[in-house]
Parts: sequence; structure tokens; C-alpha cells
Amino acid sequence: MSPEQYCQEKAIRSGSSFYYSFLLLPSETRRDIIAYYAFCREVDDVVDECNDVAVARTKLAWWRNEIAATFAGRPSHPVGLALAHAIARCSLAEEPFQELISGMEMDLMPQRFDDYDALALYCHRAAGVVGQVSATIFGYSDARTLDYAHELGIAFQLTNIIRDVKEDSELGRVYLPHEDLKRFGVDAAALANGNAAAVFRPVLEFEAQRARELYRSAEDLMPLIDEDSQPALWALVEIYRRLLDRIAARGYDVFTERVKLSTAEKLGILAKGFVKRLT
Repeated sequence: MSPEQYCQEKAIRSGSSFYYSFLLLPSETRRDIIAYYAFCREVDDVVDECNDVAVARTKLAWWRNEIAATFAGRPSHPVGLALAHAIARCSLAEEPFQELISGMEMDLMPQRFDDYDALALYCHRAAGVVGQVSATIFGYSDARTLDYAHELGIAFQLTNIIRDVKEDSELGRVYLPHEDLKRFGVDAAALANGNAAAVFRPVLEFEAQRARELYRSAEDLMPLIDEDSQPALWALVEIYRRLLDRIAARGYDVFTERVKLSTAEKLGILAKGFVKRLT
């Protein structure tokens, strides 16, 4: 199996909305973004699949070394080998890769985010830098692009936090800022209660408004991305915005069942993206 095939399979197995949007990209750009996405999945899977914190830290430390070796021209992992092409073609920097690993390390221990500023650091590491690297791979010429891409990445992360609040709480992770919980008179311990949907609705609605404000950055970002990559970005934003809208339509009840778009809905968005690409 070639490094590119390894990354492709990793991306497909994830079942993520990101992969659907990648299908709209030109072949070389798609190859590079899938390599980068495979790296993101590798380090995220360390946190999600490893129950022993010490082992997880060891694995993330290995990835730190692998990324350093990849940027030094000595990759050994299939993902590192595939990333070498993206690094050379797009002049990628090592720091955002290391920042993402730092974000994954934050997930290894229970976190309390006192306020939104504290959460913003986590979102920067876990998603903001992902937006910036992705924008670099997509291609751009205006320096403002990276700021907008960073904001959009955080919008995606806030959407994930809202959607996954139940599952995260079961793993001992509460990403809702304590300041926001206090604002609405909510105790994080209530996440385990049977009436959590009603209790947490105002908090989740508040966080969703933050995400929507950040989604507006997509309107400024879209024309700055290389034209060939714009349909893919449009599809990705459309999928996440619809997800947030669906959560809102359910009264922010993310506790009864996992809120998601169906494969058919994602394919419908993909089809519209192909039309945009052709026109």
C-alpha cells in the first residue's frame, strides 16, 4: 500500500464530513489535503482510542518526533511520507502541526475552561491551526486568508463541542466555559441528569451564537481561496452550518440522540458543489 493509499483509507474510514468536501478539489490539492487530514486523524485517534494516558502521551511524543523528522526530510510513517509532497508544494510550516499535537495533549486530562478565552486557546490548537494549514493547501494570495480560516476552524470546533457535549462529558471532558455555565445558572454535573437537554439549552444556544458569528468569516474567506478550491470550502461550510441549524431545530437536544446529516444529505451538498465547480 502506498502512503497516498494509506491516507485515503484513513480518511474514508473516518466517515467525516471533511472527506466529502475534498472530493471537489483538483487532484493534486486533494492528495495533499487528504495527507494532512490523515495526520489530524492519527493524532486525534491517539486520544480517542487510548485509555492509558501514559501510553497516549508516548504516542503523541512519537508523532512530535515524526513531524520534526518529516520537515527535516526523514519521514518514516506513511502519513509523513505523504505529507512530504504537501510540505514541498505548499511551503507548509512545522509549528501548526506541533500546535495540533499540543491541543491533543490537552484532551488527555480533564479540563476546566474558566472562560471563553481559556477555551479559545484549546480551539486554536485543535482547530484554528487546522483551518490555516487547510487554507494554505487550498491556495490563496491574500494574507487576510489565514485570519479568516482560523476563525472558521474555531466555528467548526464550537459546532463539534455543542454536538458532542454528551459524549465528551462521559469521557470526563467539559468544554463549555465555566463562566458561561455560571451565566445561566447551570452546573456541569447536570450533564449526567435525565433532564440535561432542558437544563443546557440556553448554554448551548449561547455557544451556537458564537459559532454563527465566526461562520460569517467564511463569507470573507471564500473569494480569497484559489478558485479551484472554493467549491470544496463551500461544501464543508454548508455541511457544518446545516448541522448547527439541525441542532437548533431540535431545541439543542444533543442528549437524546446524536445529531447528524445523513449520507444522502451530504451527497446532495456535494452535488451542488460539483455544479459550482463546473460553473
